[in-house]
Amino acid sequence: MTEPAAIPEWGAEDDGVLVCRHVRDETHDVKTFVFATPNPRRFRFQPGQFLTLELEIDGTPINRCYTISSPPTRPDRLTITVKRVPGGPVSNWLHDTLRPGMTIRATGPHGEFSIAYQPAAHLPAPKYLFLSGGSGITPLMSMARSQHDLAAETDTVFVHSARSPADIIFRDELDLMTRNLPGFRVAAVCETDAAGERWGGYRGRLSAPMLRLIAPDLLERTVFTCGPAPYMAAVRAMLDAEGFDAARYHEESFDFAALAGEPEAEPAADAALATYQVEFTRSQRSITCDANTTVLAAARAAGMRLPSSCTRGLCGTCKSKLVTGEVSMTHAGGIRQREIDQGQILICCSKPLGDLVIDR
Repeated sequence: MTEPAAIPEWGAEDDGVLVCRHVRDETHDVKTFVFATPNPRRFRFQPGQFLTLELEIDGTPINRCYTISSPPTRPDRLTITVKRVPGGPVSNWLHDTLRPGMTIRATGPHGEFSIAYQPAAHLPAPKYLFLSGGSGITPLMSMARSQHDLAAETDTVFVHSARSPADIIFRDELDLMTRNLPGFRVAAVCETDAAGERWGGYRGRLSAPMLRLIAPDLLERTVFTCGPAPYMAAVRAMLDAEGFDAARYHEESFDFAALAGEPEAEPAADAALATYQVEFTRSQRSITCDANTTVLAAARAAGMRLPSSCTRGLCGTCKSKLVTGEVSMTHAGGIRQREIDQGQILICCSKPLGDLVIDR
């Protein structure tokens, strides 16, 4: 009997097209967008990773990172879950315009914020504490869904902070997972009541005493945190005050709204600047880049389509292996020192010091 042919994996570098198959309301201002591929393909990623959407809105190209909210255990579909941001060009376009049958382009998956990427000594962790605020729930939901689908023997406490009970994203599904998966517990923290529902759970903002009530053994857990910058700063301060081991703390944030309006520098036109050759091995392209221009800016000017988002050395989307050559790199935390030691660079904030060969 002939074995059925294996379904190939989706690869953004070969075919970055995604087809919207369904749009689902999660709350009054949050929607989930379900994607498939035009031809049968399967998605391969780690829970917690993200995609970079490449959109054109009102004639302007815009890239934006969104975490994959679905788990890799469901490889035939991929979802992102997006909160409408007042004045946000991308979130509003997605909510108002993207419909089933429409296509978009994306690159990825990217990112190392995942329970799959912990140091070997901590993998898998015996106990997890997931802390999320608002739409920061999405990477942690991908991780939790993976644990649920695999019937993982894990001890996970999932604490989500929301404005009101009406703003708790994935509320019903989290309750279902709590019933189905032994060792999985959920606690929601709401600041106010919702219209028609008085909140009877943890109230106010997450605090150290509240966290100790929810997870008395928090110092024994591995923590994954995602949410708005003030929320994560408060979490870090709380855990520091409790004496938490920073080696078991992981966080992720995609607050690029402030950066989105800043134009990326165009390649300089000063003829006196030294000009170098940059070869991209996988793309089989060679471009010129002067000493005052980032590699990404020069590549875009040459018509290359490379994954990027923040363009400020913050998100890590454009991380690439530098095979030969040297660069001047000024980043904002999107790359770790050990990665730099291994020859990785962020091409969005790297300027050549000579001819380069890059594995991209």
